[in-house]
Amino acid sequence: MNQEINSGAVRILREYTGRGPTKARSVIDENSVTILFGDTLTAGERRLADSGKAESVLSMRHDFQMVMRDDLVKVVEDAIDRKVIAFMSANHIAPDMAVEVFVLEPAERPVAG
Repeated sequence: MNQEINSGAVRILREYTGRGPTKARSVIDENSVTILFGDTLTAGERRLADSGKAESVLSMRHDFQMVMRDDLVKVVEDAIDRKVIAFMSANHIAPDMAVEVFVLEPAERPVAG
């Protein structure tokens, strides 16, 4: 499941931004999935950040993530067969990292009987 989530998320970021991250690691627990990306920025975004425009880069990345939301949620839902009820996303310039957090609908617990 982790590899399916990682590969799908990297593919989506590449489709939307023109370049996917070179590192991705997902953690799945009872009620959430977290994907941590490394080396996410394009060459142009790096130049902007180096020129004092880091806030613009972060704002643009946030806009991309909101547009990618449905596609990213689908990757997670398909991989783990659970509904995502919340999505949060953030980027960091130095070091160049990003995180996507998916909160899952609580799993039904079997009734003891």
